[in-house]
Amino acid sequence: MTGSGSCTRWWRLTASARPAGRSARRRRIVLIVIIACCIALAVWTGILAVTLPGYYRSGDWRGAWVGFDVALLAALAATGWAAWRGRQVLIICLIVLASLLLCDAWFDVVLDLRTPGFQFSLLSAVAVELPLAGLAIAGARRLLRLTIGMVTERGGQQARVPPLWRIPLFSDGPADTFRDMLPQIRFGPPQQESGPPVPEHAERDS
Repeated sequence: MTGSGSCTRWWRLTASARPAGRSARRRRIVLIVIIACCIALAVWTGILAVTLPGYYRSGDWRGAWVGFDVALLAALAATGWAAWRGRQVLIICLIVLASLLLCDAWFDVVLDLRTPGFQFSLLSAVAVELPLAGLAIAGARRLLRLTIGMVTERGGQQARVPPLWRIPLFSDGPADTFRDMLPQIRFGPPQQESGPPVPEHAERDS
């Protein structure tokens, strides 16, 4: 099946789950806010590029890096817990972890330019931080595709999962839209199914 045919079929499968009514209005508001933030950030970046000095003596340098490493440690621990327990939140943890690793690599390399520690920072970024971030992004992508494929398959639909950037968003819809598509989650130990009641005379005969 071609990519365009697979995507077309996905649009048909998810037609009932697309935004409508209030959900569509909320999406427009979010898009407007994002566009406004992009414009503001572009202007602010230009201002910083013109006004910031090339060198600056920072205050509380230790607190900045220790705080960042604590956040990175928390993301690693949360990712390990989610992977150990096999929870869907692992996807979010992997994305957060990849983002922090990329930021760590960027600031390590850029802030150590023209310093004795530049080579070590560059080596750690290339050999450790960037590969780990790539693995986290690949893992999150794979889990997303597996989850989407399992949900639609449970709904009785068979289709090859297209690239994530071509899959429409699930959104507010009728309650029955996903009721039969999501697996039933048990809370606590599973209960044994009891058979039909045994007549009293059968118990006496046994």
